[in-house]
Amino acid sequence: MTAGPLKRFDFDTVFDDAGGVASAPVRVQRMFTAEEVEAVRAKAYAEGEASSLAKTERAAASAVSQVTAALTTALQALAEVAHVHKVGCADLSLACARTIAGAALDAFPDAPAAAALQALIHEVETVPRVIVRTAAADPDRLRQDLERIAANAGLPGQITVKPEPGLTRAAFVFDWGDGKAAFDPEAAEARVAEALHAALAAEGLHGDPLPDTGD
Repeated sequence: MTAGPLKRFDFDTVFDDAGGVASAPVRVQRMFTAEEVEAVRAKAYAEGEASSLAKTERAAASAVSQVTAALTTALQALAEVAHVHKVGCADLSLACARTIAGAALDAFPDAPAAAALQALIHEVETVPRVIVRTAAADPDRLRQDLERIAANAGLPGQITVKPEPGLTRAAFVFDWGDGKAAFDPEAAEARVAEALHAALAAEGLHGDPLPDTGD
């Protein structure tokens, strides 16, 4: 007679020398009360709900991060467009001012020198002579205009106008011995353009501060 496979003997409860229980197998509970079933169900539901909430929160955080990055990129692009627009507007304004100033100088070529003398009245009121160097097309007319201003202000000095071919249109130099005053419309235009572009360059892309995204 052939013996069947040996069955391993599993010890149940093991007692120690003092008669106490040294170890006991874990018994699987096969019967549950309605209250126990409800408790297990509630625990499983809570764990599942917490897991779903955590996934949702992670997904929301990821979406917010992506939206923030997209908004930052868009705002930077808008800042660049705005800066280019500002530079373009500045150049257009300078071009318009250049055209208007040129037309004004064509119509009133002696006006800058006359305005300068009017502003310098208190500087030259005691000097015997004021020498005016100019590239004006009609030096005599400029001299008459300046002498009229001097006479109206009660200046005893003499206005002497000397042609200076090297000067640009409407440019002049006043020399009264103790001081000088000069004006060059082309140099003034260059300084204005340089100052404006320097201000725009210093402002860079941050003339209008971007909102804080909190990232």
